[in-house]
Amino acid sequence: MNNWNSITIKITRAAEEAVSSILIEAGAGGVEIKDSADYLTHEDLFGEVLPAVTQSDFVELTAYYPENLPLAELTADIEHHINGLSEFFDLTGLSVETNNLSETDWAEAWKKYFEPARITHDLTIVPSWTEDYQAQASEKLIKLDPGMAFGTGTHPTTKMSLYALEQILRGGETVLDVGTGSGVLSVASVLLGAAEVYAYDIDEVAVRVALSNIQLNADHEKIHVSANNLLENVTQEADVIVANILADILVLMTEDAYRLVKPEGYLIMSGIIADKADMVIRAAENAGFFLETRMIQGEWNCVIFKKTENREGVIGG
Repeated sequence: MNNWNSITIKITRAAEEAVSSILIEAGAGGVEIKDSADYLTHEDLFGEVLPAVTQSDFVELTAYYPENLPLAELTADIEHHINGLSEFFDLTGLSVETNNLSETDWAEAWKKYFEPARITHDLTIVPSWTEDYQAQASEKLIKLDPGMAFGTGTHPTTKMSLYALEQILRGGETVLDVGTGSGVLSVASVLLGAAEVYAYDIDEVAVRVALSNIQLNADHEKIHVSANNLLENVTQEADVIVANILADILVLMTEDAYRLVKPEGYLIMSGIIADKADMVIRAAENAGFFLETRMIQGEWNCVIFKKTENREGVIGG
């Protein structure tokens, strides 16, 4: 089955639960709820950047049904049951919209917005389906097919991670890529001269995506990908560890990172929202690292730490 029908109901918030029940009883496997009130009491636990939302007394409920169910009859039946709620709820402003959705469209339509992007002096991210891109002599191309779940590699946190790798890698290093996601930082490390990369992600789906992306690029045999929770039980020492994860997760790995980074080696941490940066820096410094570089782009921070006894030239040394 390649297509689905969606029915979206705009209704007052008070009727949300009753209408959700009607949609599910009509055969929906679940209901997507969009409610501006969700952002009123949201706690910033992991450094999320929340969108600006205009508050409304209405919610939108969207239910999905297989295409073999007759949409007109299904919609009419749902509307009939909702109108029966008028004794209990104010139905002013009620609206009903239907749409036909193709699974292929969901998977492919977004790709038109992902174009080749030169991220650093040397590194350019190129969608795997691009066939006519003409690279300049100095460009190193990262071929990427991230899928919808793992981004395109052009987010500020990824950009700064790539800048950091470009500053640090000189050739021949061993790199650990923690929370590899699409695998973009692992591929970049090899392009910048790393001899071996060990990439970890706790998500099995991410591991599969990373493996697929890595195999699109040259020298992919230098990159080893496996599922793991941060650096727990890892024994492989490294010249560089890079992690582009949320701040509250980064602080959980600083002790293991210090254990695994070789003397005079580096720890790169990105994905840090501004008001969490001091927390991450303290955790890394408490583990024994020294802050060498801090990059800021908008609300995001990327920090580079060094494991060294020689503090000359290191910030704070």
